[in-house]
Amino acid sequence: MPPELQDLADQLTLPSTAAVGIPLALAAAVLLALGTQFQHHGVAVMEQRHEGAKTGLSLRQLSALLARPSWLIGTLLLGASIVLQLTSLTLAPLTVVQPLGAIALVVTAIMNSRLSKVPLDRVSTRSIATSVLGVGVFVTVAAFVTRSHAVTATQLVTVLIILGCVLAVFVALFLIMRGRAPRPIFYVAAAGTLFGFVVTLAKVVIDRVRTIVVTDFEVGAADILTILCVVGLVIAGLLGVYFVQTAHSTNPPDIVVAGLTVIDPLVAVMIGIIVLGEAAFAPWWAIVIFALAGATAISGVVSLSRHHPQALANTAIADGARGSGDAR
Repeated sequence: MPPELQDLADQLTLPSTAAVGIPLALAAAVLLALGTQFQHHGVAVMEQRHEGAKTGLSLRQLSALLARPSWLIGTLLLGASIVLQLTSLTLAPLTVVQPLGAIALVVTAIMNSRLSKVPLDRVSTRSIATSVLGVGVFVTVAAFVTRSHAVTATQLVTVLIILGCVLAVFVALFLIMRGRAPRPIFYVAAAGTLFGFVVTLAKVVIDRVRTIVVTDFEVGAADILTILCVVGLVIAGLLGVYFVQTAHSTNPPDIVVAGLTVIDPLVAVMIGIIVLGEAAFAPWWAIVIFALAGATAISGVVSLSRHHPQALANTAIADGARGSGDAR
């Protein structure tokens, strides 16, 4: 085989462990869809008894969720989904595993339409197809042109600094808009972005723990960064969970899942490409496809948030409530 073809063949070869990692990622996506549906039901019941969830959940409302069996079941399913996803991350590259969660968007959309008896219109269906297509193209190209490698201390510090800035921005926006009932897409986008960082940091921590085990538990000064990764992971995860629960009170479950399965993987993969250098040897055309596919996926999420039948109903109710308040 000519050297050029051999190089291409090597580039298009996935690790053997990916044959296990990919099915685990798909199973995690199905559990994500089920867990989100159960949690959404729990938040909806809680919201009927406690007002104000649309501008951010209070401690009283959060404690009320703990008394909802459907919410607890959803949390357990989401926990199982996370375990499967983290396991898949140890067997396949981040850029391959993470975007596969988009299958949860399709499952959730079908499930929610059946349970709510609100059929999706053509615009919503087209928006979902656009998001799945964008993520599908993105992950297909990423699977063949990206490679995982050891993360340097400089790269890790860069990720932590970016995370710190993102956390500061989202917290500031939340405090500013808390009393103004921000657009429902805000909580979805914020949660998806934060969970993109959570997955990236989780991958780094998992790889480091595996290295420590292999080296007979040798721990060095550089592991201070690993501890900071765990701290950043926990903070981003808790804030992301809070945003997700608030998003449930202002969005149908398929829009929430869109944030977790479209925005989340795009953020995680972009961190892998831009900061961690996982696409350092990718051809120029792959970068162009990344940009176009990412923009396509995001446009589908935005369109879904604007045209989903249930989202339109929520917006009309919110606008009516504002109008009544202004009239007073």
